Amino acid sequence: MRIFTSLAELKAAKGEHLGYTEWREITQDQVNLFADATDDHQWIHVDADRAKDGPFGGTIAHGYLSLSLLPSLMQQLYRVDGLRMAINYGLNKVRFPRPVPVGARIRAGAEILDVKGTPSGTLSTLRVTIEVEGADRPSCVAEALSLYVPAEDS
Repeated sequence: MRIFTSLAELKAAKGEHLGYTEWREITQDQVNLFADATDDHQWIHVDADRAKDGPFGGTIAHGYLSLSLLPSLMQQLYRVDGLRMAINYGLNKVRFPRPVPVGARIRAGAEILDVKGTPSGTLSTLRVTIEVEGADRPSCVAEALSLYVPAEDS
């Protein structure tokens, strides 16, 4: 894990790749819970019997499930100290180039694309790539934005 002791240190790391997270299995229970939380019960996600004969040979995770894992995955890669708070500021371009089969393992890697000051704090843009173990293409590529507000005494 990369620990940035200040926002200036984070800014100086622009262009750096932060490495990769540990592999994490995507389970059918996790997909079902996400389906319940989002009311997206499309058969390719939740009906294992029907999905066997579908285009992916089994159930697949929701693309948005992969995307929703970004905060927990990024906690494995880096931390910025000296903050009052860090806020998910949104996303720029997001793509899902390949599905994540249920039972597959994923990991994320991230590159710092930009870090700049704003009136509200420091805004970072990271390109996050989620890979499926053994696959030739990533399952998700997103530009994630985070707003960092320094502690009062920073």
